[in-house]
Amino acid sequence: VWEGKGRFEGLVGKAVDSLMRQGYGREDILVEYYLNMRYEGTDNAIMILSPSPQSSDNYATAFKSHYQREFGFDLPNRPLLVDDYRVRALVPGKTPPPSPPAPLRNDVATPLSHTKIYGAEGWMTANVFRMGDLEAGMVVNGPSVIIQEISTIVVERGCRAVVTADGDLDITIVDAAMGAGQEKDGGSDAAIKEDPIQLSIFSHRFMGIAEQMGRTLARTSISVNIKERLDFSCALFGPDGGLVANAPHIPVHLGAMQSAVRFQVRYWNEEGMDREGIQEGDVLVSNHPQLAGGSHLPDITVITPVFLNGEIIFFVASRGHHADIGGIAPGSMPPHSTSLQDEGAMIVAFKLVKGGVFQEDGITEILMSPGKLTNNFGTRNLRDNLSDLKAQVAANNSGIHLLHQLVQEYSLKIVHSYMTFIQQNAEIAVRRMLTQFQKKHGTRAHAIDYMDDGSPIELTITISSSSGNATFDFTGTGHQVLANHNAPPAVTYSAVIYSLRCLVGDDIPLNQGCLAPVTFIIPERTLLNPSDDAAVVGGNVLTSQRVVDVVLRAFRACAASQGCMNNVTFGDERFGYYETIAGGAGAGPGWEGRSGVHTHCTNTRITDPEILERRYPVVLRRFELREG
Repeated sequence: VWEGKGRFEGLVGKAVDSLMRQGYGREDILVEYYLNMRYEGTDNAIMILSPSPQSSDNYATAFKSHYQREFGFDLPNRPLLVDDYRVRALVPGKTPPPSPPAPLRNDVATPLSHTKIYGAEGWMTANVFRMGDLEAGMVVNGPSVIIQEISTIVVERGCRAVVTADGDLDITIVDAAMGAGQEKDGGSDAAIKEDPIQLSIFSHRFMGIAEQMGRTLARTSISVNIKERLDFSCALFGPDGGLVANAPHIPVHLGAMQSAVRFQVRYWNEEGMDREGIQEGDVLVSNHPQLAGGSHLPDITVITPVFLNGEIIFFVASRGHHADIGGIAPGSMPPHSTSLQDEGAMIVAFKLVKGGVFQEDGITEILMSPGKLTNNFGTRNLRDNLSDLKAQVAANNSGIHLLHQLVQEYSLKIVHSYMTFIQQNAEIAVRRMLTQFQKKHGTRAHAIDYMDDGSPIELTITISSSSGNATFDFTGTGHQVLANHNAPPAVTYSAVIYSLRCLVGDDIPLNQGCLAPVTFIIPERTLLNPSDDAAVVGGNVLTSQRVVDVVLRAFRACAASQGCMNNVTFGDERFGYYETIAGGAGAGPGWEGRSGVHTHCTNTRITDPEILERRYPVVLRRFELREG
């Protein structure tokens, strides 16, 4: 006999008695049974509803199905734990009787007037009706506008509305092709024409998918860094790895994530290397800054291919800052690191999920590997790492579901066409901005700034007056240093793409089109293109901000920021804490500078004092702006 049955019986008795004391009969009361379940060794519990408490099998089956749907992988042979039992007693309301059918009049209503409306096929003339004048059974053919007291209803072309007996409207699509504005794919080779309204719609749909991925990641993660500070980014990429759209998360991640996705595509499909390629059910992970398009080692990128009919149609990716991944200091942000191995675990390419199975042993070995080195340590909080990686996979999985829905709604041909249109639109906007700057200030712009150790960051921008192309030449930048404020090229790409997006006056999504007119020259073995083993943990949070300041200075846009994300980190062998505590924002045309705000490449929250003291062995005595 399953022991859970007895636990439920006591809870059912209390819940039912409470309703019966309110005057309800036992026969009117419906009871629902819930288990709050999770896999052993994980932190994300899922509430499972079962119609009966008689057996535990139905709960286990439902949990595994829900977990697979939520996270996109399974943990086979892992015991299931029950955190708590719950019951819900309720008295269902009576279902209203169905409405009588409308009389079969089929009268086409007479419009009050006519007006112009803009639809999928451009401007068209529409009939105008007042809802109060329409009787049951009347028919309104689109395009039409029906005015109610509190709303306006548009019946699109190719649709028909019938007034029901209750006075509601039953709208059906009579001609699907006319109602959609453009015929769905169906294998047709006809070119898709760019429509400005649809362009805006797709821009927001793509960005909305990335934002929903971020909400899933914040909800399913457990670390303070990701759940509370929101130190993560989510984005969509084309089948070639080019950035399509991102949510407004962390700017320093954006250009770097495109580099990371494209590296994985090349790596797993490289000919002659006997690699297995990217298969459906695989999820890729990496963090190496110089080799794999990372920003710094604590930023771990999880990449999932989106398959349709056996072909990759998109990639979705999430990058999260893990508070500790090993290294010589807690928090994996050692201020005195001189080589990359000092800063934690390095992942060039690994399949975090393979064939739908989470590879926990393999990723654990990688995260603990720095401990094999002298005076070095593996991750100090493996449990948080694993939970947050699973949350990143879940975030990607939510993006896959939404992309499949988008393709089902419009067709793959239309979705891919508007992906291209959005990137082209961003490219046109950046070229326009560069051309306007060139006409006002000339074809050459130059700026230089210096790190605290005297290392220069020098930038010369040359703009073509005919094409609007620009060369960003960082020749003159100082040599790489035996410290950790070297920055991999992906960080420079992120800083430039962010700066260009800020300079563009149009409302465009940030994507690879922003960098299409730009050619980079970043000499090797310099501060912005160091060797593979150079320490870079500070380059992501310090040098990135200085690069933005130099770019904006070259464009004469605004004063410099504080030039750093202002990081603080501490911990011991059991935990690592990391925080960006903000600084100052520079003034510009029409606005004053600000103190104590996150600027440019950071854009995270700061941890609430209540969260800090609850999650860490810390008491916060004082938090304030430092005068002077």
